[in-house]
Amino acid sequence: MQQFTAYLPDESATLALGAALARAVVPGLVIYLHGDLGAGKTALTRALLRACGYQGTVKSPTYTLSEPYRVTRNGEFVNVIHYDLYRMSSPEEFLDAGFREDFDGKNICIVEWPEKGEPVLPPPDVRVSLSVSGLGRAVELQALSHQGLLCLDRLSFPPR
Repeated sequence: MQQFTAYLPDESATLALGAALARAVVPGLVIYLHGDLGAGKTALTRALLRACGYQGTVKSPTYTLSEPYRVTRNGEFVNVIHYDLYRMSSPEEFLDAGFREDFDGKNICIVEWPEKGEPVLPPPDVRVSLSVSGLGRAVELQALSHQGLLCLDRLSFPPR
């Protein structure tokens, strides 16, 4: 599957999509999250982390730019690193912070506001676009690499 679209009518649907994504992601995957403020990017990431078993506080990395989380995926520890580049003033800040080294093929990297890191940000495997639609959210996932295609092929949403 190269592209997937859905309507998320409420928070429980966002949680379900996050859980479905948690079952589909693998180490090394890079996910870009696009959407306006309040579109649900952090909520989707929080749902994914919770479904991976993370028990601690999941906060938006708006001011820290990056928040790492250690989760268990198929019996192995994996780092999920959540970036929020909204406050970056230039792509060089991404490089200066040493974030590029995190994209090492082992970590799962989820990036909000990726356009702020272009052109130095590594390319995504999956692009997620969220937008407010009525009382809910419209979501589109697009595979942009072989790993992204495999991820979307594993995606089971809505849960059966």
